[in-house]
Amino acid sequence: MEGECGAAPLGIGELARRAGVTVKTVRHYSDAGLLPEADRSAGGHRRYGPDDLDRLHRIRDLRAVGMPLPAVAQALAGGSLEHALAAQLDAVGGQLTALRWREAALRALTAAPEERRPELLRLLGGLPQPPTSDALVRFWHRQLPRALPPAVRAAVVEAAVPAPPADPRPAQVVGYARLHALAMDRDGGLAARCRRVRAAAVLPGETDPVVLYEGLGEAYALAGAALAAGRRPAPGAEVDSFVAAHARAYRRRDGVAFRAGLRAALAAGDDPRMRAYWRYAGEVAGAEAPSMGAAHDWLVAGLGAGVPTGAGETAGP
Repeated sequence: MEGECGAAPLGIGELARRAGVTVKTVRHYSDAGLLPEADRSAGGHRRYGPDDLDRLHRIRDLRAVGMPLPAVAQALAGGSLEHALAAQLDAVGGQLTALRWREAALRALTAAPEERRPELLRLLGGLPQPPTSDALVRFWHRQLPRALPPAVRAAVVEAAVPAPPADPRPAQVVGYARLHALAMDRDGGLAARCRRVRAAAVLPGETDPVVLYEGLGEAYALAGAALAAGRRPAPGAEVDSFVAAHARAYRRRDGVAFRAGLRAALAAGDDPRMRAYWRYAGEVAGAEAPSMGAAHDWLVAGLGAGVPTGAGETAGP
């Protein structure tokens, strides 16, 4: 029979039945341009051919995996199905991450004492969904010297800003929300405090911020390895590298007097708000590599722990 082999024109109801969709869905796809303009019978009814049924099957299958209509249209027009599927997979991954964050936030709220829930709810409500590190990145760009080259600036920001975990624990969600609130200090108070702290931490004389930050990166890497190995702060190569970065930046000679001045400047620049930043960052990072703040604290403690091994050496270029 002609109808069984699929050669006879199909009405919209029969087309929908064979494709396993509703008539309303067929009309929606037709109106959206996914199905070509149907022929009309003498009575004005839409008529479809075998190619339309194949196309409708294709649309149904792509929609079944959640692909949005614009992506379906591109795939039908000859676009890369691989790229379309990869984009959809990324979108689903983002949705799952958002759900995991929502679940962890709800667990944090339900586990919190009743009297703390309103404050915690406000804190979590201020975190953008899905969570991003944009506010933290902007915060660090405001704090860093403008003279830093883009590559150095990017390296510092990458080291200082934790990425939102894909599958966070409740404590990580709360920690990230606190980091976000800290960075969003909307009245400008945090930025002003940071500027005052930086001014207090400066040694006399002009400094080269590029030399300083490049040298600090090396020192923090050494201190991070010492922390990971469980070593207590003490004078050594790590502290020498830390001091040398400051000495080169200020064009000074390393020595007892210089180290004493550096210790005093660092003590004057000890900002409790930045300590809070690194504490929250540590909560987010969990058991991962030590933070830049932890490395800095280790070096400062090591600087004050005893006689410098590099005292008296020339540290300038």
